[in-house]
Amino acid sequence: MKLFKKFASFVLASGVFFSSSTFADTVKIAFIEPLSGPYAASGSQGLAQFKFVAEDQINKKGGVLGGKNFEIIGFDNKLSAKEAVIQVEVAIDQGIRFIAQGNSSGIANAITDHVKKHNKRNPDKRVLFINYSAVDPALTNDKCNFWHFRFDANADNKMDAITDVIAGQPDIKKMYLIGQDYSFGKAVAAAAEKYLAEKTSVEIVGNELHPISKVQDFTPYARKIMASGADAVITGNWGADMLNLGKSLTEAGYKGPIYCYYCFGVGITSVFGEKGVGMLKAVGEGFHNPAPSDEFRQFHKRFKAKYPDNDFDQPRVINALSMLALAIDKAGTADDVVAVAKALEGMTFDSKLLNTKVYMRPQDHQAIQNLHIGDHSADVEFDMDNSGYGMKIFKTVEMASMDSPTTCKMKRP
Repeated sequence: MKLFKKFASFVLASGVFFSSSTFADTVKIAFIEPLSGPYAASGSQGLAQFKFVAEDQINKKGGVLGGKNFEIIGFDNKLSAKEAVIQVEVAIDQGIRFIAQGNSSGIANAITDHVKKHNKRNPDKRVLFINYSAVDPALTNDKCNFWHFRFDANADNKMDAITDVIAGQPDIKKMYLIGQDYSFGKAVAAAAEKYLAEKTSVEIVGNELHPISKVQDFTPYARKIMASGADAVITGNWGADMLNLGKSLTEAGYKGPIYCYYCFGVGITSVFGEKGVGMLKAVGEGFHNPAPSDEFRQFHKRFKAKYPDNDFDQPRVINALSMLALAIDKAGTADDVVAVAKALEGMTFDSKLLNTKVYMRPQDHQAIQNLHIGDHSADVEFDMDNSGYGMKIFKTVEMASMDSPTTCKMKRP
């Protein structure tokens, strides 16, 4: 007790400040996603990937700052923007300074707004938002801010790649657009309209939005798509909405291609099975067929040994946590998130594991990377959903949208 009092007196007299994490063994990252309800599979899948990458690629290699490990802590937002903001505050109250989220751009918009306001009001408790999957273009355009970093390509970047493929398909003359009625779904539709008009003479014969996570039976939508005479469909649907849309389309006898953002992974690939061959064509930053490296083969084997019922379908998690670790080491601190953010800006990460480079564009905090278009196929080394099927790359766009314009006018602290 006497020793503690002497130490406390020294602290007060000297003005030395020790933050809550000065003596911590870990750098905590709050993973705020749906961990219950109909979209729990998406959130749990992401949590497994974050935990594994943190352990396998960061902690086993010495961690950060000379030995601190990354610790991933899950928070259930119940797919609610309001609940997500509450969980951000819970995490901040626990001393966590890094927030990770990606499922639903609507939730990402709520988080980035809240983080911006919080950081302005609480300069001693600032946090960074690591966006690994929410792709509403506004997040790195009009709504950009210094505290937000996106490690996935945005919806416009992905549609640019998709429509490059469609432009080379002369049999596609009529297109039907369908998506979820929120910011991301609207962004996908707007980008499809823009790029189809610029690159093709394809006629859009349907363009509609449906309530997110509310439709159980998509049969009425499937009937409208069939009646329209559409040769192809574009959708940004994910989770249960993607699964149910696809099931209704196949049951209605639809045989054309579905160009999609999230039509693969646990709970989706096995349901499509043979029916998805020649139909599902997805855009993404990291499909594994062919394997990007021998090192990735070993990494994937370790992941499946620990999580046999999960897929490693979001390799950008490797990029996000690896680049964050490098930024923390460069900044020399995990407490001063301004220094960490400045270290992330303009960073180029060369991933030997994924055999790719990622550039964090400083003007808008948008990650620039290779994008792939993949076919749902049985001819794969790495399947998904333990189904025997996976995504096989047939087109790659190198460092996609490197020079794409942005309306971001970022204010820095």
